[in-house]
Amino acid sequence: MSKTILKKLILPVVIIVVTAALIIAITENPPSNNRFKKNTSPQMTVQTKTVKPVNYQVMVQSYGTVQPRTQSVLFAQVSGQINHISEQFRAGGFFKKGDVLIQLDDRDHQAEVNIAKASLLSAEQELQEEVARGKQAATDWERLGNGKTANPLVLRQPQLDAAKAKLMSAQAQFDKIKLSLERTKIVAPYSGRILQKNVDIGQVISSNTQLANIYAADTIEIRLPIKNKDLPLITLPEEYQPTNSKDKKTHHSNTSSDSSSNPVVFTSNLMGEQTWLGQIIRTESAIDSVSQQLYVIGQIENPFKQTSQQKAQIKIGQYVKAKITGRRLDNVIVIPSSAVYQGSYVYTVDDGLLVRKEVDLGWQNGTEAIVESGLTANDELVLTSLGQVSSGTPVAIEGQEKQTSRGNFKGQPQRPNGSPKDQKKRLEKMAAEKGISVDELMERRKKHQAERS
Repeated sequence: MSKTILKKLILPVVIIVVTAALIIAITENPPSNNRFKKNTSPQMTVQTKTVKPVNYQVMVQSYGTVQPRTQSVLFAQVSGQINHISEQFRAGGFFKKGDVLIQLDDRDHQAEVNIAKASLLSAEQELQEEVARGKQAATDWERLGNGKTANPLVLRQPQLDAAKAKLMSAQAQFDKIKLSLERTKIVAPYSGRILQKNVDIGQVISSNTQLANIYAADTIEIRLPIKNKDLPLITLPEEYQPTNSKDKKTHHSNTSSDSSSNPVVFTSNLMGEQTWLGQIIRTESAIDSVSQQLYVIGQIENPFKQTSQQKAQIKIGQYVKAKITGRRLDNVIVIPSSAVYQGSYVYTVDDGLLVRKEVDLGWQNGTEAIVESGLTANDELVLTSLGQVSSGTPVAIEGQEKQTSRGNFKGQPQRPNGSPKDQKKRLEKMAAEKGISVDELMERRKKHQAERS
């Protein structure tokens, strides 16, 4: 038999044998399918915080612009030429009460004072002469009147009254001219600062000319809007003053706490970090028609006092932020605002699993939130920012030790070891915290495990 024929007979047999061997191997060793295998290892590590009730001091945030409490327009009350101004009479200059800010040319007023003084002396002389005439008339009547009552005209009483009236008029005219002379010195009505200067030396002014805009430097005010949700958490400084006996009966019931219970910390970064301490002194009488919010007035005493902490003085019109001290709340659950998602739910870790919990917030600011319901003491609140995750996801808690013993997968949070008695106590404690029985707790776990698988 030739080699060609032998190859044709052996080759098909070899192919059949190899094929049969492959079929047997595949049948006896099928490939495993891990697609739906339950994943019990932690998928991420999260940072948590154990929830504890605390006593919390509410700090309400607001903002506003600095305004003077007392602001005035300084007017001239007499006319004249400005021949001297104070060194402090400029925009931003400080002055004290009684300082002479502007001096007018007073020579015309001095002349008028001398004229009025001469008229006053002449009126005094006429009065003295009339008094002497009246005495002489009384003496003559007593000698010639035969005991009858003298007529006022005989005693020159009308002439005496006229002389007195003339003297009073001259005295009033003298006082008026003297007052005009005093008003040639423009005197500061209070201690303050120049906001705007309108005149300068050499200028001729008339009465009622606006000289400058000034404001008192002892106190400044800031108008602060309060959000409606923050109103119950602030002691508003409102006091009703009674005007009759009926109102006095209810006076004490309408009086709130003293304004000292509302300290405020004002901050600004306009010229470096600046801080001022103040307080809420009053509440506006009506809701703002535009914002529909209530405004309170904050006050800073001695805002321009030089201190080593202030890099620059506060400015009128400067924007500042305010932290108002509100009420103190006892035994409340406070969590970071960043841990709340969409303002309605948070994530906790329970037995190594991520649990979503719906919460009701009583109050919230930019950093913290007060939880009214949905969280209980000792819950492990997740602080790590989470993306698209589902409740029941296995997680590990940051900072906890990890082990790879039987029943514990690597990377899974280590569960506490102990005797069956200890495990039973832990189960009873967890059930009591949730307000259910141990059997219900076990049923929930079984149901949760079934849903995951």
